[in-house]
Amino acid sequence: MQTLEASLSEILGSPGVIGAALVDAVTGLTYCTVGDRAAVGDGTELAELANLIADSFNEAGVTGELESVVVTSQRHCHITHMVPRQGDALLLTAAVDRERTNLALALRQLADHTRTVLR
Repeated sequence: MQTLEASLSEILGSPGVIGAALVDAVTGLTYCTVGDRAAVGDGTELAELANLIADSFNEAGVTGELESVVVTSQRHCHITHMVPRQGDALLLTAAVDRERTNLALALRQLADHTRTVLR
């Protein structure tokens, strides 16, 4: 069984990914961060953002669970995917350099990693 850090480090092999983290979606506790920690951001803020968006969707009548959040700036994208599990969900987030990646490919690759990160 590989360690959590080794599992997250695989994400750094994706084109343009400069950092990644696994965060508790409820408490914001960061379990592991690899790469550029500053680019990934604070776990508490990531959890608060995901919960704010999920709450806003529910108030607007959107059905289903929040799957992912993408925030873009001129230089970076932050991609956050929900990692369902028994108990509180987790957030798998990656900071991506916009000049070195294809956003659609990065979304797909991070989604693929959500299925394997806890193995």
